[in-house]
Amino acid sequence: MPSNMPANMPTTMLANLPSALRQYLVVTANYWAFTLTDGALRMLVVLYFHGLGYSPLQIALLFVFYEAFGVVTNLLGGWLGARVGLNRTMNIGLGLQVLALAMLLVPQPLLAVPWVMFAQALSGIAKDLNKMSAKSAIKLLVPGDQPGRLYHWVSLLTGSKNALKGIGFFLGGLLLATMGFEGAIASMAAALSLVWVASLLLLKRDLGRAKVKQKFRDVFSSSRGVNLLAAARVFLFAARDVWFVVALPVYLSSQFDWSHWQVGGFLALWIVGYGIVQSQAPRLTGTAPDGRSAFHWALLLSAIPASMALLLASELPAQLTIIVGLLLFGMLFAVNSGLHSFLIVHFAREDGVSMDVGFYYMANAAGRLAGTVLSGWLFQAYGLSACLWVSALFLVVAAAISLGLPRNESDKQIGPG
Repeated sequence: MPSNMPANMPTTMLANLPSALRQYLVVTANYWAFTLTDGALRMLVVLYFHGLGYSPLQIALLFVFYEAFGVVTNLLGGWLGARVGLNRTMNIGLGLQVLALAMLLVPQPLLAVPWVMFAQALSGIAKDLNKMSAKSAIKLLVPGDQPGRLYHWVSLLTGSKNALKGIGFFLGGLLLATMGFEGAIASMAAALSLVWVASLLLLKRDLGRAKVKQKFRDVFSSSRGVNLLAAARVFLFAARDVWFVVALPVYLSSQFDWSHWQVGGFLALWIVGYGIVQSQAPRLTGTAPDGRSAFHWALLLSAIPASMALLLASELPAQLTIIVGLLLFGMLFAVNSGLHSFLIVHFAREDGVSMDVGFYYMANAAGRLAGTVLSGWLFQAYGLSACLWVSALFLVVAAAISLGLPRNESDKQIGPG
């Protein structure tokens, strides 16, 4: 470091940033750290229990509580965030993830299905508290008359999160191969504990607390735009997870004889690319997308899993179909997801933003839950092609629902409608 540069330069530069930007950086750092452990943990559980001889359906059931508790958490978490502040809900999420990781440090004979399901339940609660808090905070840190800037910030947060989730997938496979299950879990728990302590010290205490005390019945949105977007989100994420969560990793491992680190590395690269594309969504959709945009992009995406299912039944090499199909699906799904992430933050009410965001991500968790269970069952009973056909059907339904979304600012309907 040059002699004329103060030793505390990074701290000074951070202190001189605008308050909103400092809070955005803290929220983003929390979200990034959590996402790394979340992606790694999911890959660790899938690969470790597949190696123990668990069937695809049994592996899927390990994640049932993870997704099911997410449905409840987003409803209660949105209300709680409006009552006590988003700093507290985010920090509760970080603390619960540390606890969930610690639960998996018991000796291997004690890692029975009910115990792992309970640990995954805590992780699911933690993940949705963290996500809801991060997405809601962005709404509060960007002026309401700057939708283009809001879209840009949401896309950067969500895209970078997904890129890091991909790195987490790779990290999970790598740690499992080099440190074993217990060593991988212990290292992640220790690192996230440090992030948690930093967040307790740095995150603004009144972030996101509603000015008007919110009643619990208000967790169910009265906005037509939010309700329709939530319904479309159910089918959008069920369409992804019905073949991606369980079926794809097991298929790559069993059909292509890929090792743990190969599966983790490949899916990691996919999600990193997905995150990069998602961060650039405003360049692809324009800075003021609406319901019409959501319809067109969902319909276009539905063609990918349908084409993959057809090609798997042909004489083309299966690996080529999977790899190319995954790349195309990832690019288009990233745009769909980024578009949805902007629309929910844009449609959400100003006071008590976490209520609408929490309701929306409750729908997201419901879609993931359905997709996860179907992924294990359909793959075990009918194979990967069946998962892909169901994915295409769900995307057509999501596109159809999107036809009813608001198409311009005057249609936005924040109130009852």
